[in-house]
Amino acid sequence: MSRLDNCPAPAKLNLFLHVTGRRADGYHLLQTAFQLIDRCDYLDVEVRADGQICRTNEIEGVPADSDLIVRAARLLQSHTGCTLGANLTLRKNLPMGGGLGGGSSDAATTLLALNHLWQTGVQRDEMMELALQLGADVPFFLFGTNAFAEGVGEKLQALDTPDVWFVVLEPGVQVPTPAIFSAKELTRDTNPVRIADFSSDAKHNWKNDLQTVACALFPQVDAAIKWLSQHGDARMTGSGACVFCAFADETAADIVVEQVQDRWTSWKAKALSSHPMAQKLGSKNIWLEAGLTLK
Repeated sequence: MSRLDNCPAPAKLNLFLHVTGRRADGYHLLQTAFQLIDRCDYLDVEVRADGQICRTNEIEGVPADSDLIVRAARLLQSHTGCTLGANLTLRKNLPMGGGLGGGSSDAATTLLALNHLWQTGVQRDEMMELALQLGADVPFFLFGTNAFAEGVGEKLQALDTPDVWFVVLEPGVQVPTPAIFSAKELTRDTNPVRIADFSSDAKHNWKNDLQTVACALFPQVDAAIKWLSQHGDARMTGSGACVFCAFADETAADIVVEQVQDRWTSWKAKALSSHPMAQKLGSKNIWLEAGLTLK
């Protein structure tokens, strides 16, 4: 096989995000629950024999050499000594600077597709460790399932999450992650929780510690949260800007989407239990090789 088309790169939501401390190197210590959803970017990958890595389409504001999909392909190529190359075509549906992990997910899907097409044979744990060089969220998208995450986001434990639908609002701004984490107003001392607490739905104040800072810096985010909060427990994902609310079924989500004001882009998404690339790759996926059977 020399190509794979329509490879899904799913978005993630942070069901909560707590900042529990800061390391000596400046990185923040986090706890979060990562939830995969069925809103995706899509990647077409074609093998080249000449070793060149080429992005075939323009993406506004993202030069090819700095694009995470190109960087991911070159990283896997260098790590494995593969002499093959690839043409990469990326169709973006996920907003940049939205807190949905779009760039990280694109990079992970690139690694999954090329590991398959190039037959480089890198296993899941090795791939996750390699991917940490691209960003703290990339290993999650290689983990395979929803996860409770700690550290800077790289320590992952599988997590069962409710089968729900989400309404997501795009407030119309890009929130730069460094601006949020460097804000003096950011609290960095939330008490750590346990995965068992989250799984049992114990009475904890599940929140996003970055939300207060983002709302202060970007009134558009604050306005979107206040509007969506009329319909349930709305909160921001990641460092923003997107906000979301969970609903028990698709019909309930549809009713809310129909009411969203024109100033926001809105959409619904279904919770996923596992990464959709497992079906794309069939019996040769890195999760089966790790002993996981993904639905």
